[in-house]
Parts: sequence; C-alpha cells; structure tokens
Amino acid sequence: MSEGRIETAVEGPIGWITFDNQKRRNAMSLAMWKGVTDALARFSADPTVRAVVLRGAGEAAFVSGADISEFEANRNNAQAQANYAAATDGAWRALEKFDKPLIAMIRGFCFGGGLAIAMKADVRIATEGSLYSIPAAKLGIAYPPHSVRDLVSLVGPANAKDILFTGRRMSADEAFRLGLVHRVVPDAHLQAEVVSYCATLGANAPLSMRASKEVIDQIARDEPDAARVKELVRACFDSQDYAEGRRAFLEKRRPAFSGR
Repeated sequence: MSEGRIETAVEGPIGWITFDNQKRRNAMSLAMWKGVTDALARFSADPTVRAVVLRGAGEAAFVSGADISEFEANRNNAQAQANYAAATDGAWRALEKFDKPLIAMIRGFCFGGGLAIAMKADVRIATEGSLYSIPAAKLGIAYPPHSVRDLVSLVGPANAKDILFTGRRMSADEAFRLGLVHRVVPDAHLQAEVVSYCATLGANAPLSMRASKEVIDQIARDEPDAARVKELVRACFDSQDYAEGRRAFLEKRRPAFSGR
C-alpha cells in the first residue's frame, strides 16, 4: 500500500500544493486527501498567498485518480465506500469552498479523481501532452453529484455523457475544445505560464477576486444568496484596497493591494 504525501510551499504570492505519489502516478491515498484539506486551510489563512496552484510531482501525472491499491482494504463494498467517502468529503469541501483563486497545473495523466480535483480549480493550464479520462464505466463505479455537476457545467450534458459512458482518453487538444482546460502550452513553458498568470492575480485586489469567485460559483450552481452577495460587495467598497485603487488610478501608478 502506498501512503503518498502532500507537499506545500509558498513562493511570493503563490501557494503550491504538490501531489506526490510518483510510484502510482500520483494516485490519491487517504493520507493525501487529508493533506489537501490541511494545506488549503493554511493557505486560506495566510494573507501573503494570493493564489494556490495544484500540481503533480514529477513529469508523468497530475493525479491519475484514487490509489486503487487501497481499495481492497478501504473500498471493497458499499459500507467501506461510505467510510472512504466520509474521509474524503473534507477534501472535496475544502476544494469547493476555497476562497482564493485555485489553479490546476496539469502535465501527464489527469484521470478519474484527478480530473475531478482539476475541475474544482478555477483555471486549468495544461501541457500539450497531457491526457484526460474518467474511467467510471471501466471500473464499475459512479461519481458523486458534485463531480458530475462540475463536468456538466464545463462541457455540457451531451459531452459529459459521452465522456462518462465511454471512459475514453482525451488529448489536451480535445480537452481544450470541450472546455475542460483553459490553456494548452508546450511542456517546457508550463511553469513559466502558471507563474506569470499567478503574478497577475497577485497584483490584483484579493477582496475583489474573492467576491467574483463566490458570486460566479453561486450563479453556476444556481444557488443565489442575495444577502451574502450584498455582504461581499459592501466589503469591497469599504476596503482599504478600494481607496488604494482609486488613488493609484488618479496618480497613474500600479496599486499596491493589501487584502484589507
């Protein structure tokens, strides 16, 4: 059985979360699911982190799915699956509720639960050689509503059915065409592309990005919360960053936002 691990680092405005289980193409173990929850909680509380990047260790995979080597002991029937789901639900909630921009940096295999993780990100940037699949039909399993909802929202109902029915592998070009990924770049340029993108986010107003993310998610999920939206809008207009943005515009300089 492989434990795997989650590695974290902070570089400038970027918090890095690395899925490291390279012997199994970064397949997610229970220990790794728990590590994701802890890492996101730390980065959410760190004001220096303006965006978080999810990536796989090594060159072979982002995440190739769940660690099937654990299934015989931890996921071998309906009750065991319920216990496994209870242990992983915290990670899914943390990914879904994370209040800062979340970027998936994808190279190599992005399969099953790995693609479900990537779909929780706000933006997905991938290499030309990356591959995608949700092999539920080949394993005899089904995915929970939150994962299927993310797929449908990105590619539409008809394409979602095709992807799930066939369990086939998709190239980066097809993933881009379907809307699964936002940008496809040469492998050698991936790190620079992601760092450049996050530098742009790091210079923008954190409260504004938080409000945009939450409001867009509410609209996409058809779960409007007018009171919460009003609160987010008020927080932006009452913030020091809004005053700084106005001053910087009048003074023709780049604003220095603090997230307050």
